[in-house]
Order: sequence, then structure tokens, then C-alpha cells
Amino acid sequence: MHAVDQILHRHINEQDMPSVQYYIFSMDQLIHHFSEGFADIKNKKPTHARITYHAFSVTKTFTALAVMQLVEKKMLQLEDAVKKYLPEFPYDPAINVKQLLTHSAGIPNPIPLKWIHPVEEHGAFNRDSFFNQVFAKNKQTQFKPNEKFAYSNLGYILLGQLIEKISGLSYEQYITDNIINKAGLGDKLGFTIGNISEHAKGYHKRFTFSNLLLGFLINKSKFMGKPEGKWVPFNHYYVNGVSYGGLIGTPDAFVKYLQELLKPDGLLISDDLKQLLFTENYSRNGNATGMCLSWYCGQLKGEKFYCHAGGGGGYYCELRLYPGAGIGSVVMLNRTGMTDVRFLDKLDTYFIDQKKTGSG
Repeated sequence: MHAVDQILHRHINEQDMPSVQYYIFSMDQLIHHFSEGFADIKNKKPTHARITYHAFSVTKTFTALAVMQLVEKKMLQLEDAVKKYLPEFPYDPAINVKQLLTHSAGIPNPIPLKWIHPVEEHGAFNRDSFFNQVFAKNKQTQFKPNEKFAYSNLGYILLGQLIEKISGLSYEQYITDNIINKAGLGDKLGFTIGNISEHAKGYHKRFTFSNLLLGFLINKSKFMGKPEGKWVPFNHYYVNGVSYGGLIGTPDAFVKYLQELLKPDGLLISDDLKQLLFTENYSRNGNATGMCLSWYCGQLKGEKFYCHAGGGGGYYCELRLYPGAGIGSVVMLNRTGMTDVRFLDKLDTYFIDQKKTGSG
């Protein structure tokens, strides 16, 4: 058994996660894949390639890519004031599009865990009305534009509105037409649960302090079911803000998305704009922020990478690209993730070593 498989198998055995899928790949082939555990504990349904997971904040990388496509089409510029396109923009009129993308606009970031609604209420849900109320309660910026980095989901709600205003399409339609379908992922990636029987049930560890805290953030009788062993399941739901966290898909759909970004002259964006997408932002004082246009940057064993995590009630995932090594990775779990734990640091290191020694 591969060392990575041993690590993940142990996590499953120790009930750290109900299921996990892990992929590492080059731009044109799969290098390694691990899949184990239950997509549904109660019914002992194993996870498999067709199982979908919530991706939450990795959706932001699609939002940023959409904005860069509009830049490429000369429909906007990164230095443009957001207020130029959104006259009702509630913050400092000096804030520009790039500052929203790099989380350097100073826009507040209320806890988004409770920004969800049940599947059965989706048809009647009005996200603009919901977020108008959120913006009204969070009127003050935290600092001047590009003074520093501070993550903001609300900033990406505004970017979603900007995409809709400029393109004339709903956010979902723009992403579907210009990213999902272009990459050939239409049957594996989207904004709704296509087939409940092939969607992983999300879980939270039952005997934890965080499970107690959930009761103060969401209506557990509405959003959660009866315990299944050491886990409490979430009832199926959608997030309120698609442009910061609405994507749902199979792990291999995100693999194919990343492979397209690894390719030179890919289908989704020109190389010049892609280089800009992966350029780290510096604050007005010249400090490195660790954030590009939606992508975090870092290094593992001297190999530069770009990454993003997505987590919320019942699910956690990470995406990563190593352009210098020509590889990428994806991991998806069906248990709650609240923070970016850089889980891929632990897994990818074996394959980075293989690349450096030429044994992989």
C-alpha cells in the first residue's frame, strides 16, 4: 500500500472522516487516486467516482477566473472601481475589482456557516434580498483599500454581482457556459445536487465542542438529522451565496478543471491572463499577502504551489496546483471543515519527492 493510502486509510479507520477521495495528476494523466469510506454511513453506501461533494470556497477560483475572462474580453479592467459597475456598492468608492479578488478591500467577513437554506426552499430563495440585509448590517470596511489581506466572502458576493451586471447572465449561467461546459464538465459539476442518491451526505463529529456550537449558528432540527454512530448528518442544503461557495461536483471534475489550468494555451484563459491570475498581491506598504487573484500561494519542499480550500457544514476540500512540477492535487471529504488545514501538505509531499528524484 502506498504511504499516502496508509495515511488516508488510517484517518478512515480512526473515524476522522466518513469518506475521502484524493487525486494527484499531471496535465494529461492521473498519477494516483485513493477513494475510501462511506458517502452515507447509515446505509453503508461507499463513496465512488460519481459521488458529488459540496466544494464551498474553491468556487472563488471560478469567480476569479470568470472576472479574468471578462478582462480578456476587454469588458472591464482590474483597476476599475467596483462602483463603476455596481452603483449601489455600499463601501469605499475607491475600492477596485482587483482588491475584491485579492481580499484586500477591507470588506467585513461575518460567519457564513449559517448562510444556508434547505433544498426544498431553493426555488423560492432570493439571494439578492438576503445579502442586501447582510450588507446593511455590515456597512463599515475594516481598513483602507489594499492596506492588508483579510478574507471576505462578502467581497466575492459583490464579484458575483459584477459578473452578472457585465455579462448580462446569471452567475450560474456564466460559469456554466464559460468554464464548466468549456472544460467538458457539464455532467459532473454545477450548482445543484443533480442526483441525491449520488451526493455524499455531509457529517459533523457528534461528541465535539464544535457540534455544541452549531446549535448557536443554525437550526439543528431543520438542518441536521439523527446521529449515525459517532457522526451527525446534515440534511441536504444549498449555500446562500453561489459566487463564494456554491459549486457541487465530483472530485474528478475539479481534477479536470485544474488540468485545464496546468495546460499551456488552455481553453479557459490565455497564458498572459493566467500568469496575472497567479501573481501574488502586495499591500500598499509592499508586504507580501500570500494571496493572488483568489489563489493562495506557498511552497512545499521548495516547490511553489497555488491552492484554495473550501469548507463548511458537513464537507471539506482542497485544490492545489504545482505549475513548476506540472502536477496538481484534489482532496474531498464529507465532514465539516471550518479552516484551511493544508491537508495536502501531508499527502502531496510524497509525489513532490518522486518528481525531484525522477522516480515518479
